[in-house]
Amino acid sequence: MNNKKTSSKISKIASQVLIDKNSSKIQKSLAASALSQSNTHKQTSKNMEKTASNVLKSNKYNENTKSLAASILSQSEK
Repeated sequence: MNNKKTSSKISKIASQVLIDKNSSKIQKSLAASALSQSNTHKQTSKNMEKTASNVLKSNKYNENTKSLAASILSQSEK
């Protein structure tokens, strides 16, 4: 069972991303994944782990997007 949960800071960023009509599909996917883990024991899917990893390796994403990606990866079962 995964005991790691999304922090309130990341939850706030994720909420803002989902509300923002200018957010990209990847940003919204990361945000939804982070929020789904905020008060549950849900685990990051392998596909979302790969997406988050690619975001962190890329230079084209902003700080908030990378924060969401890092949070998602930190909650995966290693």
